Order: sequence, then structure tokens, then C-alpha cells
Amino acid sequence: MIIGGGPGGYEAALVAAQLGADVTVVERDGPGGACVLTDCVPSKTLIATSTRMAVMSESARLGLRFNGGPDGVVGALEADLGTVNKRVKDLARAQSFDIAERLAYEEVKIVRGEGRLVEPHVVSVGDRRIEADIILLATGATPRVLPGSAPDGERILNWRQLYDLPELPEELIVVGSGVTGAELAGAYLSLGSKVTLVSSRDRILPTEDADAASVLQEVFMRRGMKVMSRSRAAGVERSGDGVIVSLEDGRKVEGSHCLMTVGMVPNTRGIGLEKAGITLSAHGFVEVDKVSRTSVPHIYASGDCTGVLMLASVAGMQGRIAMWHALGEAVQPLKLGWVASNIFTDPEVASVGVTQHMVDSGEVNARTVMLPLFTNPRAKMQGFEDGFVKLFCRPSTGIVLGGVIVAPRASELILGVSIAVQQHLTVDQVAHTFAVYPSMSGSITEACRRLMTEHAY
Repeated sequence: MIIGGGPGGYEAALVAAQLGADVTVVERDGPGGACVLTDCVPSKTLIATSTRMAVMSESARLGLRFNGGPDGVVGALEADLGTVNKRVKDLARAQSFDIAERLAYEEVKIVRGEGRLVEPHVVSVGDRRIEADIILLATGATPRVLPGSAPDGERILNWRQLYDLPELPEELIVVGSGVTGAELAGAYLSLGSKVTLVSSRDRILPTEDADAASVLQEVFMRRGMKVMSRSRAAGVERSGDGVIVSLEDGRKVEGSHCLMTVGMVPNTRGIGLEKAGITLSAHGFVEVDKVSRTSVPHIYASGDCTGVLMLASVAGMQGRIAMWHALGEAVQPLKLGWVASNIFTDPEVASVGVTQHMVDSGEVNARTVMLPLFTNPRAKMQGFEDGFVKLFCRPSTGIVLGGVIVAPRASELILGVSIAVQQHLTVDQVAHTFAVYPSMSGSITEACRRLMTEHAY
């Protein structure tokens, strides 16, 4: 029995079914869960449109002109939000349908509703009771609500409510400068909104690579975004056809809409977990070991409800590991040092392995090289100037420990670094690997050549 049909649930269901188990998935919203229907898939679809808009808007330096606009630059280009949102929702539903088809092919049963543990081996869905030998919790998480600032779906919004807006926000205030806040603030800026980003920290993306965050913040500000650093929101209220965001220092920010991106709360309360003996953290996340087991041996958990890393790829891997372990297959425990992540801003920020903070703090001894993107010939040809490739390696052996890439489609470029990290490749081995010329990936092999020759091992 799997409670939750997001990546942590449906990926586990496929593995379990292929291993011969009788699998039932309980899902409230539909196959794919919130990730596919309201979160990751819709937001990245919107961002794909906004990135195309940004590229077109900055194409004058490549010799492209738009007839009809001021000075023939960009005035003829605008976003039709109705069409954009329809495409976003249609694509999400199509992805959910594809997942349902795959589950049906593997003979996985889907029960629509909310699952609740009523006994250690029994899950209730409405009036129905389903017994199971193995239970996987993949219940996800919900957008956190700032006290006194509950979203109304019209002017005060969380990111799950964006795709019903009838028109582009004229002046959007984004509260929260983490990954979700930065991604959506950048997207609506490119689509044509005036955007103010309210950050409680010194810079945007406070938990990410500082060099990457600096590049992105400079790009945002150059494009016209107002970034308010060290500004903690105290509350949001409606004001006629707009909103007012009150800051803790007494200042007020006015706009037409406010998007709240202040974190996530796990969906773990009120579903019988404590009664079943499952240990939760102080913040309500399900505590699991590296093979996704909870404190109850036959109950596993995966995805955002565990708080391990709120990434769809991690949720899917946790779910697969849980089923492999529960059904007696050989399994390798989850290794967070191998997890590649990406921030879908423009430019994107991708990373894997060791971080700059770990090196600076002395936790890891590593050599570092950082190549600006504007030195890459393919980047020059395409008009991309903002970004870099940064790599870390061991001083003695040259083994690649990690990297950060800030570039268009960094999510695709990071795979080469991920393979190097997971397979313990040395900078020599990567440097001797052929890269296409000209290509963005050429900066990865060039960075490895720098690490080979600049210092003796």
C-alpha cells in the first residue's frame, strides 16, 4: 500500500509491481500528485515560456529586430497569460494521464481519496479498509502559510494558485527568495510583470553557492527586478485591487498581487502516524534511515514528507530504494553527495557534490577552478554572458568532488559532473574526454585541464 501518488509514490509502485507485488496507490489529486498537477511540472512549463521570452527580448545584440515596437526592439512581443496557463494545465494533465497509463500497464490499482493509518497494517480510505504487508508513506508537503497572510487565490497567492490568474500581474511582490521564489520571480519578470522580491537574508538563494546567487541577483536587477534584501515580511493584506506587504521594520510594499514562497509543511498530521508508532521530527517530517525505513519496520517513507531533500528525483529514488529493500532486492543506500540539483531560473543554477561552503569552512580539502561563461566560444556565439563553471577536486589525487554550473540549460550540463563525482573520475580522465567544439560542455573539460596543469598534485 502506497499513500501518495507523486514521484515518491508512483516510482515506488512501478518497482514493486515489477517485482511481483500486489500494489495499491492511494492518491487524493490524481496520478503524479501535486508535483505533476500543481508544483514542479506546471512551474517548469511556465518557466520554459518565460525563458524563451527573455531570450527573444535580449536578441537585439544578435542582430534581430521586432517590427512595431519602440526602436524596433521588443514592443511587439508580449505574453498571452490565458494561453500560457492553458498550456501549463493541459501539459500537467497529460503528464498525469501518462503516469496513470503506465501504472495501469503494470496492474497497479489506484484508489482516489486520502489514506490514513488506522492499524499498523491497515490503511483506511473513506469507509474502505485495506490491509497491507508493506506500507509506503509518500504524502508530500503543502505550502507554508505566514500567520495572518492566508492566500485567497485572487491577490494573495501560493504557487499552486498561479495558473488560474486571468491576466498577468501588473506589480508582483514575491515574498521569499529561496528556490521557488527566485524561479517564479524571474519567470514573471520575463513575462512582463514588475517584480519586487522580498528577501529576509543578505541575498537571494541564501543556501546556494554564493557566486551563483550573486550572478543571478545581478541578472535580475539588470532586467528591472527590485530585490529587497534583509527585509522580513510580517504580513500581507488586501487593499482594494491590490495588496500591501508589511515588513517587520515597519516599511510597507504595495503591489497588485503577492506570491508567498515561505517554505513547505509536511502532510503528516492527522493521518495516524503517531498512533502507529512512527517517529516524526520537531517540524513534523517522517524520520527515515538511508533505505527509507521509518521507526516501524514494515512502514517506509519517501519524498517531501521526509524532508531529506525536497526534489522529485530524490523522492523517486527514495521510493525505489524502499521497495527494493522491502521486497528483498540488493540495494545501495541513498547518498546525498551524489544528488544533482537545479534551479530553473534564467540562467539556471545546477550543482552536485561538494560545495564552496564546505571548502571554505575547512570541512573538505579541495582545489577549485571557476571559468566565466563569457570565455566559452559557444556562449559568445549565442549571446550568453552571465554564468560560470566551477569544479572542485582532491588536491592529492585529482578526483572530482563536485561542481556548480550557472548557464542556460545547466540542468543538462551538470550530468557530466555528476558522472565524474559518482564514478570517482579524476580531472585527468575528464580532461582527456572529447567535448564537441564549440559547446558549452567544453568549459567542463577546460576546467579539468586547468586543475591538471595549474598545480602539482
